[in-house]
Amino acid sequence: MNILFIGDVVGRPGRRLLTETLPGLKEEFGVNMTIANGENSAGGIGITAKTARELFDAGVDLITTGNHIWDQREALKFVDREPRLLRPLNYPPDTTPGQGMGILKTPQGANVAVLNVHGRVFIPTGFSCPFRAVEAQLVELKASSSPPTHIIIDFHAEATSEKIALGRYFDGSVTAVLGTHTHVQTADAAVLQHGTGYVTDVGMTGPADGVIGVDAVPIIEQFYTQLPARFRVAKGRRMLNAVLLKCDPEGAPAHTRTIDLIRRFYDE
Repeated sequence: MNILFIGDVVGRPGRRLLTETLPGLKEEFGVNMTIANGENSAGGIGITAKTARELFDAGVDLITTGNHIWDQREALKFVDREPRLLRPLNYPPDTTPGQGMGILKTPQGANVAVLNVHGRVFIPTGFSCPFRAVEAQLVELKASSSPPTHIIIDFHAEATSEKIALGRYFDGSVTAVLGTHTHVQTADAAVLQHGTGYVTDVGMTGPADGVIGVDAVPIIEQFYTQLPARFRVAKGRRMLNAVLLKCDPEGAPAHTRTIDLIRRFYDE
């Protein structure tokens, strides 16, 4: 069972790159399911129905998000209509549209549960405890009549320590804990002691020569002058960051055999 997880897709360059390359990647790696974080797919901030459709048409099976999920206001309406689009599980459940978990069935018959959860360190308040949110969801999944074969967590968080702690806490209980949000791929991909695949950050898919996908000039000016600047998606070379999980075919949850980083560069 091969699962491809694609790092935060940034703007039109990221969407077009997936359209151009994802079919070939799926054939190259024998991919059974593709997940992508799409919270920056609309102009580098937020997601719309149109950009979500582009990702699905490119071959993505399920989209996760993060703190930018509501930055395009139309997301408040269409997130309830699209079960393949997730928002963080630990938003207030009674007032937040959408869902934080999705379950897909692969052509091979495996049930894959994907949980989207948000960190709290260095992030504006409003999220409940990600550890407890995942824990409660796992109890429900375990008690269900058909427990999933695989459980993948997208942990959208800023602090490396928080990500590593959550990975260690759920080691052995889920197939993989994959960090997103910082747009910088980390070199710590590993199968943890009890079989859970882990990486602190998958990275991003989009412009390669800006600052985490944004044109470098206004970012540098803001740091240098401490004055507000208008950000725009960068141009030029593009890169694709992802991880490939090779998972056990059986068990609930099945564990990761290997986790491999993918980092490729493409001309504009």
